[in-house]
Amino acid sequence: MSTPSQTVGPFLSIGLPWPDGPDVVPPGTPGAVTISGRVFDGAGVPVPDAMVETWQADADGRFDHPDDLRGPVIGWRGFGRCPTEPDGGYHINTVLPGALPGQAPHLDVSVFARGLLHRVVTRIYFPEHADAHASDPVLASVPEQRRHTLVAVASDGGYLFDIRLQGAEETVFFDV
Repeated sequence: MSTPSQTVGPFLSIGLPWPDGPDVVPPGTPGAVTISGRVFDGAGVPVPDAMVETWQADADGRFDHPDDLRGPVIGWRGFGRCPTEPDGGYHINTVLPGALPGQAPHLDVSVFARGLLHRVVTRIYFPEHADAHASDPVLASVPEQRRHTLVAVASDGGYLFDIRLQGAEETVFFDV
């Protein structure tokens, strides 16, 4: 007999706490920005109990990881986790990532939410790197009419990036 499948929510904020939460960088870090947005379901209703995780390179496009061939960046974690609020809102405090070899600057994003059997994975690109978007192999694999769902909008010294889990304006998710 097999174990029945379960969705990945809705008790994420209880079961997956992260000590630094949405703070990828400490408050007051020079060049820090806030990426905020809301998570919506297929009917356009905010999802109040999702979890948004980000992982990114530092401002020079490097990771504190043994697979970074340029050598690890000691002390750079590059990870943030934020549960959504009752209005579906989330925010991540970070710095803009640098470009990776052959890729435009971006954040990798995972979303966990009720009704999902597995996390969904997407990316956030930034409008000021539009020239690099053309040569990014991942972004180039997305149909042109859908690419806008992966580009944040500059707003008040930060960025807005809404995540739509389904529907006409569904965010592009990747099969990883």
